[in-house]
Amino acid sequence: MKTLAVLSGAVLALGLVSAAHAQQQPPQFPDMTFFITSQPGPDGANFGGIEGADKHCQDLAAKAGAGGKTWRAYVSQQAMDGKPAVNARDRIGKGPWHNAMGTRVAANLEDLHDTYKSGIDTDTGLTETGKKVPSRLFLINQHDILTGTQADGTAPPPGKDLTCGNWTKNKEGSAMVGHHDRMGLRDDAGSRSWNASHPSAGCDRPSLVRTGGNGYLYCFAAN
Repeated sequence: MKTLAVLSGAVLALGLVSAAHAQQQPPQFPDMTFFITSQPGPDGANFGGIEGADKHCQDLAAKAGAGGKTWRAYVSQQAMDGKPAVNARDRIGKGPWHNAMGTRVAANLEDLHDTYKSGIDTDTGLTETGKKVPSRLFLINQHDILTGTQADGTAPPPGKDLTCGNWTKNKEGSAMVGHHDRMGLRDDAGSRSWNASHPSAGCDRPSLVRTGGNGYLYCFAAN
């Protein structure tokens, strides 16, 4: 009986250690304050509003062990349906921002929104897990990132829907997207913009995929 009790205690202790190990999060990338989401939202461009987009960033950051920071999705909100305009650039802190490998993508808001000073590209636009997002150089092409934002980081004027109904629609409407790979069909700054290249073909995931996206977001640590 004594031997059985000892064995039972050992098994229990092993189970507790295993459970504690399972609850441990992966080590945080110490300098990560910027990433592109490795996974799309559950319903196309419908994140349940701007707050839901923030939650998507926060949840993925937490899974990567970086949940101690306040993460914000780089998305704007248009003035519509009684809601005021919200600028993406006003939500993400002041910088500097670094990707998972510690590479700086921008020193401050001004550099981030300068076409030639922003460091976001195929090599630096990494996910929260440190992996590259497929660009036009890959077999799978997912270069369109949802922003709903103008090139200077401000919300589009009211009228034409460029935020998929402020991130509540998954069918009609469209959202402004940026090219994280900084490539375009035209040889101009707008086509190569990381945050304001063109409107999406729709708000559902198949439409986003059809034009080279997957419903990904840019995420920045605001603190």
